[in-house]
Amino acid sequence: MAYLNGIDVSGWQNGIDLAAVPCDFAICKATQGINYVSPDCARQVEQLRSAGKLFGTYHYISGGDANGEAEFYINNIKNWVGEGMLCLDWESDQNSAWGNEEYLKQVAKRVIELTGIPPVIYVQASRYNPVAAVANELNCGLWIAQYATNDTTGYQASPWNEGKYSCAIRQYSSAGRLSGYNGNLDLNKFYGDKDAWLAYVNAKGATPAPAPSEPAQPAEPAAPSGSTLDLAIGVLQGQYGNGDDRKQALGSRYQEVQDFINHVASASKETLAEEVKAGQYGNGDTRKIILGSRYDEVQAVVNGTSRKSVSEIAREIIAGKWGVGNDRRNRLASAGYDYDQVQAEVNQQLGATDSSSSSSRTYTVRSGDTLSGIGAKLGVDWKTIASKNGIRSPYVIYPGQNLKY
Repeated sequence: MAYLNGIDVSGWQNGIDLAAVPCDFAICKATQGINYVSPDCARQVEQLRSAGKLFGTYHYISGGDANGEAEFYINNIKNWVGEGMLCLDWESDQNSAWGNEEYLKQVAKRVIELTGIPPVIYVQASRYNPVAAVANELNCGLWIAQYATNDTTGYQASPWNEGKYSCAIRQYSSAGRLSGYNGNLDLNKFYGDKDAWLAYVNAKGATPAPAPSEPAQPAEPAAPSGSTLDLAIGVLQGQYGNGDDRKQALGSRYQEVQDFINHVASASKETLAEEVKAGQYGNGDTRKIILGSRYDEVQAVVNGTSRKSVSEIAREIIAGKWGVGNDRRNRLASAGYDYDQVQAEVNQQLGATDSSSSSSRTYTVRSGDTLSGIGAKLGVDWKTIASKNGIRSPYVIYPGQNLKY
């Protein structure tokens, strides 16, 4: 059966030279919701047209106003209707209508009303059945996403699980590597030749070209598309349930995702910090979600401000690195340390005694001590120590003397 190799792109591939990248077709993100237009879409489409390549556009559904989304999409790509494939992207992320296929159906119906052309619907394999029902009812093609791994790859003639889904397009990797672009690309296989593609573009009611069939086999649960990081975030946010429900929802990717989550929970903060620096955990809220309760300790290592133990800080205070009095108190507070806890450790290391009553705190003078040096160590003005102990100029102290402070 004839087929075409292609990619899909968005603003993430801003500036990509689609004339240089080897592809029979490319589908470009045009719009999202009712107010976002991909800033590079027009350039990408015109570059494909100039290169004589097949192209399509897609609208990322966000939820809220089904008719409004369809109208916003078509209004922004109206000059290419009848020349480029129309597609709707139905995903869980940033989509308040996810799981409500009636909403998807209304968007698709409105696109058909405006253009007379059934759009191709993109969805992850785990949501195949309910979306296939919508596609069959409206005579839309399907674009199914399912990945075997997240390893980098080039075009594949026979993607994993091929034949399991009746679809026009199969997306099988988000880690594609092709000449002409230095970065990851989504790779797709269209089941048909150029004429079959144009049937989706021009026909008033195209019939999906089914993927090649294979003998029915007991299949493991369909695995969702997306990176391991994305799926792990979904797990942590409760999207995939627990126990057997999670195993069923994640399918063949369950162990991969679970190992990822377990690693974050058990790895050292230094290991996680190195992985953060390598970009494995994203940025901002994404990183906070995936690291959870470990975010602060890992981020401290990343920032070069890894939190030291109270004992270490106490030794630094004794060495004179944290100032005295209110200066020390303020600096400790800014660094996230409890002043009283640290000072108690300082006293313990110095052999001072303490109790709940400030009047009973004492320090035993050591050889070489001075009042100013003792004050610096204890975080107390040396003049206060002198006053409490009746010491006057020339402020003489001697080893073994117990000083109140």
